[in-house]
Amino acid sequence: MTSTPAFETGVWNAWILIVPYLLVNFGLPFFFVGRKSTFWSFPSYTRFERMCLVTQLLFMAGLWIYSILLPLTIGTAWFYAGLPIYLLGYAFITIAMLTFIANPADVPNITGLYRISRHPMYLGIILVYIGIGIASASWVYLLLASLYLATYRNAFVIPEERFCCERFGDSYREYMKRTPRWIGIPKSGSNKQP
Repeated sequence: MTSTPAFETGVWNAWILIVPYLLVNFGLPFFFVGRKSTFWSFPSYTRFERMCLVTQLLFMAGLWIYSILLPLTIGTAWFYAGLPIYLLGYAFITIAMLTFIANPADVPNITGLYRISRHPMYLGIILVYIGIGIASASWVYLLLASLYLATYRNAFVIPEERFCCERFGDSYREYMKRTPRWIGIPKSGSNKQP
């Protein structure tokens, strides 16, 4: 891994891994759901959560721009270590998104990957960015990705859980009691209802 950022444009740069993620994360909802759906309902944000969201969006833009200039280390151990992590994350996002889209809007989504994690899409996004950082052997990318991912809890997870508690009431609270926020992380005080 290198701490010195590489700035080269090329076909085999990290952007090639960002494009499929963008197509699934943003393309699937538009293709299958359209614009006139409760899918596009968003939670209300506190001032702190809005600051986290803006910070996260800035880091995300930085990651996307940097990915254009960051060569993948194809053929190296770093690439082969990062690629499976990326693919696992991509699979999580795709499966969770399709499950979410197929779920009726008037009930909480508790099927598929949502049976083992309340936020499988976010978990997939985390794996995608970590996988890209490893596959490109870039400490800088991993640092930017870590800062980006550090804001997820306050920018998305907490507001979304609060929104779901308001929207679905006791059925979502019961779901929160039996399903961990993240896969493999035992339930703890941090999983209390918002």
